[in-house]
Parts: sequence; structure tokens; C-alpha cells
Amino acid sequence: MFGFDLFVLALVILLIVLLFFTLKQVPQGFNYTVERFGRYTRSMKPGLNILLPFIDRIGARMNMMEQVLDVPSQEVITKDNASITADGVTFYQVLDAAQAAYEVSGLENAVLNLTMTNIRTVMGSMDLDQLLSNRDEINARLLSVVDQAVSPWGLKITRIEIKDINPPRDLVEAMGRQMKAEREKRASILEAEGLRQSAILRAEGEKQSQILQAEGRREAAFRDAEAREREAEAEAKATSVMSEAIANGDIQAINYFVAEKYVDALQAIASAPNQKVLMMPLEAASVIGSISGVAEIAREAFGEGSTARKGGSRLPDTGR
Repeated sequence: MFGFDLFVLALVILLIVLLFFTLKQVPQGFNYTVERFGRYTRSMKPGLNILLPFIDRIGARMNMMEQVLDVPSQEVITKDNASITADGVTFYQVLDAAQAAYEVSGLENAVLNLTMTNIRTVMGSMDLDQLLSNRDEINARLLSVVDQAVSPWGLKITRIEIKDINPPRDLVEAMGRQMKAEREKRASILEAEGLRQSAILRAEGEKQSQILQAEGRREAAFRDAEAREREAEAEAKATSVMSEAIANGDIQAINYFVAEKYVDALQAIASAPNQKVLMMPLEAASVIGSISGVAEIAREAFGEGSTARKGGSRLPDTGR
């Protein structure tokens, strides 16, 4: 019985060892490659998998999740011979465990060196100004080139980002002076443009003012001419009426006409700017007689002089 117990115990231990080598659990996010006598046969997915003990073995344990790889800082000489330092970060994911395990040796090191090489190639083909202003273009070109290069390895480059681009200190100072000069230039241009617009608007305003003044003078001249025309028409009409009255023998009209011209002549003499004192031997009776003729005309206009007109006209007594 003692030997049989040892046999059973050894058999149980053997079964446990066989189960240990037969059943393999793969965690989520990983793939294991299976090798039979050193040759790849298949890949084990996450979960419980079965191996043939002593025949199959696990080859490589591949992480299938997206991974990040820091790209160390390195010197790059740009197209315009400016020396800068740049670093970055690369995101990649294993799509095929067998290719990633057997197509390249040292996967992370290969991806890192490939990324650094292409950073020098892409950034070295651009000017410094382009590097500083077109970072998205650099990332896109790097992603396209590196992803195409690692495709045979069963990898997918999901993203490449340039983190820092550091020019030399003296170059940064020169760029600062250049930026300052450019801003001053733009400020001068804007100031000149403002002055030009101001001058244009001022000229337009003066032009409109002159146009309005000319139109005002033209309208005033037109109205003055119209007023003079009407005044001439009125004077002509008055002269015509006076001539008609004289032709009809109306003595009062003649007296009014003579008195008006007489008074106008006296007013013109008295209002001369070079005359301060006026002394003339004038006969007051003549003026009074002319004014009495004006009064007769007024009475005749209001209907009081009709009888006198019937009795005949007489000249006013002027005292002469």
C-alpha cells in the first residue's frame, strides 16, 4: 500500500505539472506568440489558452495597447544653416504580434532611432521661420514617413508630436530685434495710411464745401438777378405808367417824378463819404412845392382829387 500511495501522489503531481504547462491565461491587452520546436505557429488571444506540454512554448509577450515613446533632444541644422535642438514624443500600437516579435529586434529602440532620423531629415529641409510657424506640417510629415517605415513590423504610428524647438540664444535675440523692427514697420505703415486717409477725407470735405459754396453763390446770384429783373420790370412799369400819365397831361404826376429825382439827388450828395458839412444855396420853396405835388397825387389816389382833376390841372406855386 505504501508504494501505491507514492505512485498516486506522483501521478497527481504529474497531472498538476501537465495542467500548469497546458493551460495558459493571457491578460487583456496582450498577445502571446506560440512556438513549436522553436518555430512560430500561432498567437494566443486574451483569456484561457491550451498548449501542448513539452512541445509548444510561449515565445514573445506583446503589449497590444497604444504606447508612448519619448524622443530625446537632438541637434538639427536647418536649411538656412541655423542650429537648433528639438525633442518630441511618439505614440504607437502593435497590430500584429508575430510581425512585431519576429520582424525586428529591439522594437522600441528601432522606433526611437527611426523617429529621430526622420526628425533630422524633415526639419533639416525647412527654414527656421518655417520650423517655428509650421509645427503641424512637421508633425504630419513625420507621421506619414515613420508610419510607412514601421508598417512591415506590424506597428501603427498613431501620432508624432514635436514638443520643443530651441534656437540658440543669440538667434533668439536677433529674432526679437527682427520682430520689433517688423512691428515698428507695420506701425509706421498704419500711421501713414491713417494720415493718407485723413488727408483724403479732409480734401473731400473741402471739395464738398467748395461745391456747396459755389452752389450757394450761384443760387444767390440767380436770385439777385431775378430780384434785379423784377426791380427793372417794376421800374419800367412805373416809368411806363408815368410816361402815360405825362402823355395824358397829368401835371401832378410830373411834379411827383421831379420831386422824387430831386430828393434822390440831395440824398446822394449828403451821403458822400468825403463830405462832413454840406452848405448849398437851396430854395426851400421849390422842395415844398414838389412835396405839395406829391400830396396832391396821394389825395388823388385816395379819391379826394377827382374834382380838381375835372377843373383842370395847375402847376404848384413854387414861389418863383
